[in-house]
Amino acid sequence: MSTELELATEKIIAKVDGAAGHIIFNNPERYNAVSLEMWDAVTAALTAFSENDEVRVVILSGAGGKAFVSGADISKFEKERGSKDATEHYNARLKVVYDLIEYFPKPTIAMINGHCIGGGLNLANCTDFRVASVKSRFAMPAAKLALGYPFDAIRRMVNSVGSAAAKKIMFTAKPIDANEALRLGLVQEIVDEDALAEHVTELANNIADNAPLTIQAMKYIATQVMHPDPSARDLARCDEMVSACFASNDYVEGRKAFMEKRKPEFKGA
Repeated sequence: MSTELELATEKIIAKVDGAAGHIIFNNPERYNAVSLEMWDAVTAALTAFSENDEVRVVILSGAGGKAFVSGADISKFEKERGSKDATEHYNARLKVVYDLIEYFPKPTIAMINGHCIGGGLNLANCTDFRVASVKSRFAMPAAKLALGYPFDAIRRMVNSVGSAAAKKIMFTAKPIDANEALRLGLVQEIVDEDALAEHVTELANNIADNAPLTIQAMKYIATQVMHPDPSARDLARCDEMVSACFASNDYVEGRKAFMEKRKPEFKGA
């Protein structure tokens, strides 16, 4: 059963389907370019999903079959980025959303079908991993537009593909296809377009069937491992989350299910 959230704009669709929360960028006539209003709706959806214990995985995708997200909506630039102050506000707001996705307490998957460009590629790099259709194409065209790219966007790109590959993608501003993206590690899987949604759903269900406390601990610890400032890593919190796994009822259930040769039923407690 699917339940749709009420949001302030129809250009973001958020729904819960089983154990998966879906955020769909619904601006296909502009290749799912994103405005501030849409980012606000994404924030609201993520907040709802974080508070819903039934949601164990979040899937981000784009509507229309032509693009995941193509970056900022240029038609909104005059209003949203027409001055220095407005640009600073936009960039600060965007950082909040990207950080919220990168450090989201539950696993996130980018389901990419079509163009994944600029800010859309940065968004995809915020997720835990990326699954793309074979027709998808990726690019970071900032160097062709004289745009400055912030530290965190470049850090995420380097984390995804390594320093040299990231520099080549950014310096040349040339697009790459899905096969090259897979070879570089920018995406973790590529599948035929008509199998994409089913494949990602199966992947999400596989994750959702596993122990939530363990997944959340692994997610948090992985973000701490990749934190750009080692002195800011919360190792005590990492230890607490690991200890909570061993103290949980799910740990008891996991052992019993293993001994009884059955599928465990984890409750997240």
